[in-house]
Amino acid sequence: MVSKRLSREAGHRRKFLAIIDDTPECERAVAYASKRAQSTNGTLVLLYVIEPDDFQHWLGVEKIMREEATATARGTLDRYANKVRQKLGIEPEVVVREGKPTEEIHKLIEEDQDIAILVLAAGAGKEGPGPLVGAVAGKGAAFPIPVTVVPQNLSDEEIDSLA
Repeated sequence: MVSKRLSREAGHRRKFLAIIDDTPECERAVAYASKRAQSTNGTLVLLYVIEPDDFQHWLGVEKIMREEATATARGTLDRYANKVRQKLGIEPEVVVREGKPTEEIHKLIEEDQDIAILVLAAGAGKEGPGPLVGAVAGKGAAFPIPVTVVPQNLSDEEIDSLA
């Protein structure tokens, strides 16, 4: 169970959470979430989760790999945040976490009671819609807030008309 959402109370704004990763469909989720945030006077939160499985090495190597992964995460978040600023003129919140993506998404939703909508994009490839969309589709990691799944093949114009 998730704590009470505060996004509709005085002094709060509804937040749309988009997950930033290396998938091609990620950009579509950001486009939709940012447009929804703009059109509803909400806020956009961009989350990048660094998976710790990549750091199972010797201590010195682990530290360097963690620093590189954090720099990559921040660079990727900055690119997406800049696109949103330039296109829509809104300032997104950016968050970097380390852990398993579904666990870190759950933690962030619990910590930030203004997050009301999780926006994911479904991949169009033969490998399936993606791990997070797969989790929503019934693999036991359902999220405690509504989830909007955006098809990867939507154009900017289609997103604008839907958001």
